Amino acid sequence: MTGKLFDVPRRALAGLCALLALAGVIMLSAMADSTMQPLPASAPDGEFSAERALRHLERFATEPRPIGSRAGERARDYLAGQLRAAGLDVRVQRAVGANTSAGLASFGQVDNIVATAKGSDPTGTVVLAAHYDSAAMGPGASDDAAAVAAMLETVRALKGTALRNDLVLLMSDGEEDGVLGAEAFVREHPLGRAGGVLLNWEARGVSGPSLMFQTSRNNAGLVETFASAVPHPRGDSTLGELYRLLPNNTDFTPMAESGFTGMNFAYIEGSSRYHTADDSLAHLDRGSLQHHGSNMLALTRALGGADLGALAADHDLTYFRIFGTMVTYPNALVWPLAGLAAAAVAGLAALARRRRLLSLPRLALAAVSGVVPLLLAAALAQGLWEVLVAWRPAYDGMGGLLHRPQAFQAAVVVLAALALLCWYLPLRRRLGPAALAVGALAWPAALGLLCAQVAPGMSYVLTLPALFCALGGTAAVLLRGTARQAAAFQVTAVTLGAVMAAALLPALARTAFDGMGLALGGVPALVLAVFGLTVLPIVELCLPERRQSLVPLAAAGLAVLLVPIGLARDGFDPAHPLRTHLAYVMDADTRTASWVSADPEPPAWTRRYVSGHDTTPLPPGYARGTSLWAGRAPAAPGAAEPRVTVLGRDGDTVRLHVTTGRAARSVTLRVERPIAAATAAADGMTPVSVDVTGVRANTWPGEVRFRGLPGTGAEISLRVPGADRFRLTAVAETDGLQRVPGFVPRPKGVVAATREDGDLVAVTRTYEIGAR
Repeated sequence: MTGKLFDVPRRALAGLCALLALAGVIMLSAMADSTMQPLPASAPDGEFSAERALRHLERFATEPRPIGSRAGERARDYLAGQLRAAGLDVRVQRAVGANTSAGLASFGQVDNIVATAKGSDPTGTVVLAAHYDSAAMGPGASDDAAAVAAMLETVRALKGTALRNDLVLLMSDGEEDGVLGAEAFVREHPLGRAGGVLLNWEARGVSGPSLMFQTSRNNAGLVETFASAVPHPRGDSTLGELYRLLPNNTDFTPMAESGFTGMNFAYIEGSSRYHTADDSLAHLDRGSLQHHGSNMLALTRALGGADLGALAADHDLTYFRIFGTMVTYPNALVWPLAGLAAAAVAGLAALARRRRLLSLPRLALAAVSGVVPLLLAAALAQGLWEVLVAWRPAYDGMGGLLHRPQAFQAAVVVLAALALLCWYLPLRRRLGPAALAVGALAWPAALGLLCAQVAPGMSYVLTLPALFCALGGTAAVLLRGTARQAAAFQVTAVTLGAVMAAALLPALARTAFDGMGLALGGVPALVLAVFGLTVLPIVELCLPERRQSLVPLAAAGLAVLLVPIGLARDGFDPAHPLRTHLAYVMDADTRTASWVSADPEPPAWTRRYVSGHDTTPLPPGYARGTSLWAGRAPAAPGAAEPRVTVLGRDGDTVRLHVTTGRAARSVTLRVERPIAAATAAADGMTPVSVDVTGVRANTWPGEVRFRGLPGTGAEISLRVPGADRFRLTAVAETDGLQRVPGFVPRPKGVVAATREDGDLVAVTRTYEIGAR
């Protein structure tokens, strides 16, 4: 029994029509997920205007604003002044923020702007949050100045509106260095400890719709408010589940962990400019700014007037958009829907077996073998990335977030199709098209059940395609041979069954491309392969009667052809710049200096400074990585130097006073032994202690950073278990390389890489910390 689910005359025409219908669904879904048109400054006073918000950006978002910088201070003063002028009570919280990761303790002096407006009859507090600092490499017009400007425009649009609930605007500092401002806010500020409903705003690109990509647990009331109040809601519960699997965090993370409920928003397209000099006003999509602000204003009005206590829930909602409509349902339905999808697939299998279209052994083999195209598609996509990096090493520093990746993304789509064909065609005659089509649906159904257990908000994207495709297949089998027009009904039934898959799965793959890039191209390839498994009956219609082996050969040829097309199209130029990493390091003990680059293959400009891999002149503990490029450099007179004074020792704990002599923005301490805890204190601020686990990779195992170091320095305590004596290298870090003699700025078309130790003048001094 190796039959087909159905067969029709003029198979090729029927298959083409079905494919065109599904292509239309995919395009319609993409169009429905677009952003908004920006409103001019002449828009009504009660509406959000991107042009009005842009005027604020022109005042504070034209230069980098890293924590502790003069530009950061100017931005702080401007923003606080604007909020005061709007009638809010504004305070600046100065504190030490802290964060940890493997082997690393990060501290920083933060200046959080906290503005409040009392409600008329409060049931709680609504908190709008965004960070006003930027990465050191660029002005951060999108990340996160756009959200900060949107807060100012939202306050203006609310003028004259009496909100029921208290409103807090938190413009945090130090987010880019480990959410330091948000951590200090929830740890020390009374409003941070009080909790409330949080709306946090971010960006991981320079364009695209404002996506609601994360919520707190038990989000039912919040999601319903979002779906009903926001004029153009975008986002789905899959994003939240995926985000939990990633190592990223935002200010939302420490605030949610401290008890805030809420939602997190970001736009993520144009991510090749993220954390670079091109995150600028010139590249900011005004429609994205409009979408951010329109959502912010609508939610502030809705939540500001709501009974916040009534939003409390004991469950989450699954939510997603399809054809422009937001669909929500409680997660209590996740398991029933997943079970229904599995039952529908089993029912289709039983019906096909009864009609003698397949045998159970062949069905079992088909289902088990269905893992092959999934794994093969992911492997081919990851292999493509390795080829691209080998051919163009500069891609490695972009993390897969390329300027013009469309040809490469198309290659991933073709590779997913190739993986599907390489599995389907050899087994087609042996197992039969019906067994393969039904067995393939077992994978989205089974994965939907798995997600129902571990990631309920993601289950729908697998469960619903499996359910509808199984129902479409069942209708096609039942209609088999019942009437002369059965063929048209069968094709229509299968095509309609695949509409849900076409609406959901390619959209998820597109989001994965935007958020993860080609470096993790295996993820969208896997999603596309699942989509391929759901449309096998249509694939069968499109296959030629003879020489079917030519189809995968054509797919392979197309994938190969797309690579040089992509390389030619995605060249670097002033509008699409190349990234390169360069740092200057001088050992204050020996007065020797070096240029350092972590580029795999430094471009011509960087080769002016580095010439080989001899890193022996570098100070002890400075080097990070095993393949650094280095070159001799002149001494930089007058550069800020670190000074470390041992204040005392108590067992394994050493107390140090650290200064940088002059106006270095930050200091880093690298320790040749692992550290277990660290404490930092600065004048007038509460000391902060953190535990440290693990070790730093490719450098000395322990590290402490203090960003925004005050002029008087900081007191830092380290617990170094079992070390009577150890070396410590202090690194004073000053932004910009212009002060180094002979430095020539980057030409147009070349920008600083996103590595955090780039474009720094780093002056080191190594200390021997003795026994107690």
